Formats: sequence, C-alpha cells, structure tokens
Amino acid sequence: MENNLQKQRIALFDIAKSIALVNMIAYHTCYDLVYIFGVSMPWFTSKGAFLWQQAICWTFILVSGAVFPYSRNPLRHGLVLLGAGMLLTVVTFVFMPSERILFGILHGLGAAALISALCKKILLRIRPFLGAALSFFAFLLTYSMASGTLSLFGKIWFIVPHAWTQIPFLFPLGIVSDGFFSSDYFPIIPWLFLYWTGLFFWRAIAPHAGVALQKMPQNSVCTFISRHSLLIYLLHQPLVFGILSIIYT
Repeated sequence: MENNLQKQRIALFDIAKSIALVNMIAYHTCYDLVYIFGVSMPWFTSKGAFLWQQAICWTFILVSGAVFPYSRNPLRHGLVLLGAGMLLTVVTFVFMPSERILFGILHGLGAAALISALCKKILLRIRPFLGAALSFFAFLLTYSMASGTLSLFGKIWFIVPHAWTQIPFLFPLGIVSDGFFSSDYFPIIPWLFLYWTGLFFWRAIAPHAGVALQKMPQNSVCTFISRHSLLIYLLHQPLVFGILSIIYT
C-alpha cells in the first residue's frame, strides 16, 4: 500500500501543509505588527499564541518527515531548503539585522533532510512504531536543549557544560552562547527527532490508512499551495512587510 501511495500525491499532506502555511502567514503578520510596527497585541505574548506558533511548526516538521521517504532526491531537496535558509540569513542580516535568522525552520528542515538522506538505509530498517516512540522520546528529552538542559517531566537529566556554550558555532545543534539571537530558531536538536517522529509514524500507519487516503479527493487549491510552499514561504514576509509599511507609514 505504501508503494501505491508513492505514485500519487497524498491529499491529507497537501491540506495539512496549506492550513499550516496560511496560519504561518497570519502569525508572521501579527509578529511584524507587534515587534516591528509597535502595535499593541497583549494576547500575542500569551501561552495561547505560543501554542499557535508551535502547532504551525510541528505540522510542517511532522509532514516533512512523513513525506521524506517519497522524495526522489532527498539530498538535493535538503540542499535546496538549506540554501533557501541561508538566503534568508543573508537578507535579514543586510536589511533587518534586528530580526536576523541564523538557523530558522528552513535551515532545520534542510539539515533534517540531509541527515536523513545520509542515514536513510538505517532509518528504513528500524521498526516504524519503535522508531516513532524513540524519536518522540528523544524530542521531548532534548526540547529544552537551547535553554542549557535536557529535561523530562520536570526533571533535569543533563546540564549543558558552560564550556560548550562558549563555542560560537554550535547553535545549529541547539547549543547557544550568551547573547545569541535568531528571530526564527529551529536547531537540529531537538527538531530532527520530531522530523523522524513524522517519518516513522507515517510508515507505521500508511499500510492501514492507505485505502482511505487513496479515496480522499485532491483539492486543487491545497495542491497548488503545497507544491509551491517554499516559494510562498520565501515571498510572504517581504510582501507582508511591504503592505504593513504602506499602512503604518
């Protein structure tokens, strides 16, 4: 059944990516209004807004992991994403240094795709449910890495040595020095493990969900958005910023 699904687009993934992309544009619009144009939105700093942002990112990462085995050239895909992320780094450093992106979600997804491509044979040998469980456990354990600890259920299991935080170029791994800032930050640890959670979980349920998903009709709008999601991601911020600049100047 999984092989049959490889031969066609999976409508569920297109719908999920489209919803996440629309929400991302809305979230970034609110971010620009609050942090760049000074509009008062007290709710945007609430836990609810944080959960909104996390739901968007989790959707992108889980879906990206799920579709990884279907990529014809995962190495090239990873390099394209990483290259797009580096383009954002350069642009934000030059034009908006206060909102610079050093290792955002495109960097994270690109790195995850590259690492997974290099480990593909090993990953595909791991039993899917076991892989999903171990990956999600590793994600939860390392979620607080950027804060300097590995913790689970309120208990600290490991404290990142201070000497590590003095190495300036470990931020792609989730180890940051004092004063580090990236307006969008999705380091390899912990997000690679969530990417693998999506990969393994989809492999586990695909043989059982395949029949229903094959019958799910394609939505042309969602298919279009999903196919062009990278381009939309790259273009939406300058467009949103330009529109808001016209309104608030």
